[in-house]
Order: sequence, then structure tokens, then C-alpha cells
Amino acid sequence: MSRLMHVSSGPYAPPEPVRVLTATSADGATLHVEVHGPEDAPAVVLAHGWTCSTAFWAAQIRDLAADHRVIAYDQRGHGRSPASPACTADALADDLEAVLKATLAPGEKAVIAGHSMGGMTVMAAATRPVFREHAAAVLLCSTGSSRLVAESTVVPMRPGRLRTWLTRNILGARAPLGPVTPLARRILKYGTMGPGSAPHMVEACARIVHACPRKVRHAWSNVLDLLDLDHGVRELRVPTAVVVGTADRLTPPVHARALVAALPNCVDSTELPGLGHMTPVEAPDLVTGRIRDLVTAYATIKEGA
Repeated sequence: MSRLMHVSSGPYAPPEPVRVLTATSADGATLHVEVHGPEDAPAVVLAHGWTCSTAFWAAQIRDLAADHRVIAYDQRGHGRSPASPACTADALADDLEAVLKATLAPGEKAVIAGHSMGGMTVMAAATRPVFREHAAAVLLCSTGSSRLVAESTVVPMRPGRLRTWLTRNILGARAPLGPVTPLARRILKYGTMGPGSAPHMVEACARIVHACPRKVRHAWSNVLDLLDLDHGVRELRVPTAVVVGTADRLTPPVHARALVAALPNCVDSTELPGLGHMTPVEAPDLVTGRIRDLVTAYATIKEGA
């Protein structure tokens, strides 16, 4: 199965980047990085979530690239970035630092948006010097810092050991997802999207998720199961906005509310009625608008631009 199965037309078809480069992480892992938009524009960095790729941000890239320099990268093992034996929160933080160093001038600020595991990447990097040098503000979309499996409502039963065990085994399944069939779309929509999600949104997400190699999907599911980044939330001192869908089964609103309560500088919190986990796809204009608001309020163009 192709690693890149994203849609080729419509609002969720990935735009062509102005520039493509490779960033090298601390352990030697290489990362596919794309740059869109004018080189002298305010910078935005996009970190996608588990089983996704740069294609997940297609709607945001297309809109923002008109007047922003948009930097998007594939997490290790996802999209065009090769898999690596190191699957840890620290590796995610290393990778984000590598992307920032490879694409931003010394001292240049950017708004950094992370969805799901991309948000966890930001939390993991919160204490890192390179992150603090470059982060002007952060948008956390549909994410959480701990108890991800225990709080998930993918399995429709009361919380407890049985639900946690079932959820862990469902999310961590080793079986290949196979082709994108009508049944596969229904399953993905139930688990990750709101009930009102339009068919073209479901199609886009299904193609992206099904392109993720099963070994990569399984390896990162184990990391998410044990994740505890509560300390990172408390160290995330830049202005931070939080977005979550009320019908999110993977990272329900309880996570967003905990983030809002723990963040030192939470500047906005939005709960979107009826939306699921894939908020950048399900509410593209709102998510793009939040990024724009953060750029306007907190980001600056690099000196000499």
C-alpha cells in the first residue's frame, strides 16, 4: 500500500510546497519538511498527529500560505519520514527542535500548532531551549497530556479496567487497516470524527490514516498509552490556545479542560459542538482562524525581513 494515499483534488488535496528539505534529529532520524508561502512572511509550524502526515494540514496550508510562511513536517515513521526504532516523547521533542533549527533563523519566532500527537510533541518540547527560542505562541488541537487510553470513549461503556483494556487493544491493534472501503470509512468516522462530518472530510482522513504503516501505528500507540506530559503542560509558558470537539472520542473534552486549568498562559479555549477528534479537517476555517489570531497577537517577522 502506498505511503501517500491522500486525496488529489478539493480542499483537502495537499498544496505543492515552495521548498522541501530534510531535517536531521538528535539521533540521526531524518524528517521530511515542507515550506509553503512567502519566505519573508510570519512563520507558522504545523505538527500532525498519530497515523497522519503533512497532508492532514492541507486546508490550513492552502489558506495560510497566502500571507504566512507555513512549515509542515512528517513525524518520524509517518508520511515521507522514515521509521525509526526510537518511539518516545523525547524523540518527538528532538524532532520538533530539529525542524525549528532547520527552518527558522536564530531568534525567529513562530506560532506552533499541534494536533493530537502533534500537541503532545509541543508539550514534550516545552522545556527545550530551541523550542523556547522560537515559539511565539501555541495552538493545541484535540490533544491531551496523560491518561489517554483510560479517558478515551471509543469503547461505549462506563470507565474502568475493562474499557481501558479494550481500548488499549483496539488502538494498539497490529492488523493492517487495508483499503479505504465504505466499512472502513464508517469505522474511522465513528472513532475519530463527529457524526455530522461531511463525506469528503471522512474520505480525506481515511486516506491519510490508512497510509500509515501498521508497524508505525502500533509502535506509537504504545507510546501514547503510557504518555505522561503533565509536567510539560505546566512548563508551556508561551500564550496558548486550546481547541477540542465535544464529540471527540480519542481525546475527549476532559483533556482540554485539564490543559486549560494547568497551562500558565492559556489565552483562549474553544469547545466545538458535535465535532470529533479531527478538528483541523472538521472545522478548517475555525482552526485556521485561531492560528491567524495567534500570529497577529504574538508573532513577529524576523529581523531584517
